[in-house]
Amino acid sequence: MLYLIEDFLPYCQFKTSRSGGKGGQNVNKVETKVELIFDYNSCDVFTETEKERIQKAISHKFDNEGFLHITSEKHRSQLQNKEETQLKLMDMLSKAIKPKKKRLKTKPSKASKEKRLKSKKILSEKKQNRKKL
Repeated sequence: MLYLIEDFLPYCQFKTSRSGGKGGQNVNKVETKVELIFDYNSCDVFTETEKERIQKAISHKFDNEGFLHITSEKHRSQLQNKEETQLKLMDMLSKAIKPKKKRLKTKPSKASKEKRLKSKKILSEKKQNRKKL
């Protein structure tokens, strides 16, 4: 299912603070760093299967209360950093929701088998040559 950032904004809080980096004197005055706090537990946008996938994929990024913290201080403006955090949230959630492809087992090719055996034979001969007579 396709989600928009507007679906998640009611469950998001934004905090701002002073940021280091580029900006000159602007750095000391303006709060350009933005922290997005996403309340995952109260979010009822996802289906049960999607919630399970998210828990499995990014549960290590949640704090003890079930909040997801995303920060950005890449840009000089607060608005751009706010948009950056929203993009990071959407990217993280969309990757977590996407089902993982199952790996198809394949047999090694004939050439790869021969290559492996040849390298084993070369190594064996090298070790045989080391032995004292």
